[in-house]
Amino acid sequence: MFVLPGARCPAMRGTMPEATNDQDRQAQGGARPQGAGAAQAHGHRGGAAALALGALGVVFGDIGTSPLYALKECVSSAHGVPPTPANVLGLLSLIFWSLMMVVTVKYVTFITRADNEGEGGILALLALLPERLRTRGTQGVGWVAGLVVLGAALLYGDGVITPAISVLSAMEGLAVATSALKPVVVPLTCAILVGLFSVQRWGTARVGKVFGPIMVVWFIALAALGLAFIARNPAVLAALSPVHAARFFAENGLHGVAILGSVVLVITGGEALYADMGHFGRGPIRLAWYGLALPALALNYFGQGALLLQSPEAAENPFFAMVPKGPLTYALVALSAMATVIASQALISGAYSLTHQAIQLGYLPRTGVHHTSSTAEGQIYIPMTNWALAAGCLALVLIFQHSSRLAAAYGLAVTGTMGITSVVYFMVMRHTWGAPLAKALPLLLLFLALDLPFLGANLLKFFEGGYVPVVIAAVLFAMMVIWKRGRAILTERFTRAVPSIEAFVRGLDASCDARVPGTAVFLSSRAGKTPYVLAHHLKHNKVLHETAVLLTVVTEHVPRVTDKERLQLTSIGKGVHQLIIRSGFMQSTDVPALLRRAATQHGLPVDFADVTYYLGRETILATEKGRMGRVAETIFAVMARNAGEVPGYFKLPPERVVELGVQIDL
Repeated sequence: MFVLPGARCPAMRGTMPEATNDQDRQAQGGARPQGAGAAQAHGHRGGAAALALGALGVVFGDIGTSPLYALKECVSSAHGVPPTPANVLGLLSLIFWSLMMVVTVKYVTFITRADNEGEGGILALLALLPERLRTRGTQGVGWVAGLVVLGAALLYGDGVITPAISVLSAMEGLAVATSALKPVVVPLTCAILVGLFSVQRWGTARVGKVFGPIMVVWFIALAALGLAFIARNPAVLAALSPVHAARFFAENGLHGVAILGSVVLVITGGEALYADMGHFGRGPIRLAWYGLALPALALNYFGQGALLLQSPEAAENPFFAMVPKGPLTYALVALSAMATVIASQALISGAYSLTHQAIQLGYLPRTGVHHTSSTAEGQIYIPMTNWALAAGCLALVLIFQHSSRLAAAYGLAVTGTMGITSVVYFMVMRHTWGAPLAKALPLLLLFLALDLPFLGANLLKFFEGGYVPVVIAAVLFAMMVIWKRGRAILTERFTRAVPSIEAFVRGLDASCDARVPGTAVFLSSRAGKTPYVLAHHLKHNKVLHETAVLLTVVTEHVPRVTDKERLQLTSIGKGVHQLIIRSGFMQSTDVPALLRRAATQHGLPVDFADVTYYLGRETILATEKGRMGRVAETIFAVMARNAGEVPGYFKLPPERVVELGVQIDL
């Protein structure tokens, strides 16, 4: 059913034409461009040391502040074990080898190799797979894509918890110094979180420049404190042997397995490390990890272990027990507060990257994306994502009140994402890189042997708080799948309702009473077919501009498309031209600028003094007969109504935009 209510001008809001998929590209007769090389496309500039410093301030904040609470949760929480010498050595061995095998081997050595021209993250990993593995038919989401979308949704859930538990655990150091400050812990945590999310608009580069030096001080402090206690009790270094980890499981049985739900806190920044790769590059991240982050973390955990061997009563908060009560405690709390603010940055930056990729790949409605760097395109700020995370973090702090309670909610989401990343990495090895099964399968089994025990241990905490990120992820997963399928059905409906461009041009003289001066640009979701907004315009107005440009923006499954491959112009005849703009999923699309380039490089006859942009505004009607069901269609309709403005997203001047409305059921 189509109802044509007429037009509004200028357009201030509207749903946007979605990027076409690879099946549409085949209809267009064009192949998917391969894009530029990673180094050129990504645009990282500056020395490796400077980028590594920035990476310390953004990428390693999460994993770098785990010493505040990880070992404490292993020996003092409800699931903890008594801090006996055998248990302490066993826990240290588990912590050390988790850092080595999960973060160093899996992520830093292998997973970061799967970059999509510099971009990391689970959605970038999906984009590396062939189209046949990403989709199911013309409208469905394939099981691999569904798995990746679930992983991305889980990472969002983890991103809500990370800032809350990090800052709250640092502020609890005040209560260690004096119980009189205990009432201010939660209010102070909330104030710091509000400040953190408020400065995000400055951009990752500026934030990294400020945070990087602080994190250098933090990691040096971690190493110094650890070395001091290791020197007092060097026997703790025996935990470097994995034999102690094996003995720990043998002696503690199922309780030892459950402890993995707390040990996982030391590696929760691994997935964020991969998601943030696009901000700084693989090389600087590796340099920062091996050069400072890994040694400092290992030394501090072993230092805490040495302290527990000497003073088991310090188990209540071994990190802050490493300094005497008094001024040094307050100094450590202050440094911890700054470090935990930085810890939150890792997941926040990763959430921006994931959101942008999800928008460009068609899994979320368009929203405002601000590029905060003129030299590194991967550095972005998304206000809607920022303040949604802020609201979630504040709610968790106010509800849970203590970091030990939040720890129960932490870990389940990220371990789920870690397992999904392992599976998809295996598929990339097999289907994209062509690796033999004998090479890819052992790596998958190794990764899953690490991921699944952590996931199983965290499932035991589901009813104690683990449900929080799962609920968040379930909501986001449903929204992403509904949006993807809804846009596919909508595009199909419009495609069936209009003729091909060639057929339209052949009948143009009969349907058009007059041609008027100027240029009309009609945005379309699918090349090769007449834009529905053009058919609607001509049906009701009977006139057309002398030059009509049918414009389609195609999002490719690469981060960036080279300038040479960006534009494809075809002159159909009778003043009608088809222009296809190809963008990578990390590129912005400035339509007026690209039109000028098409005029200069390809001779597109555009009168820029008299150009009008025509957009379609769909109003979705949820009905029982719809192909997605009434509930899903209602959700899709709400998302469509609240989608970002087309003029702003494509840099269109609002005064030159005309919006034509159409109501449609799915």
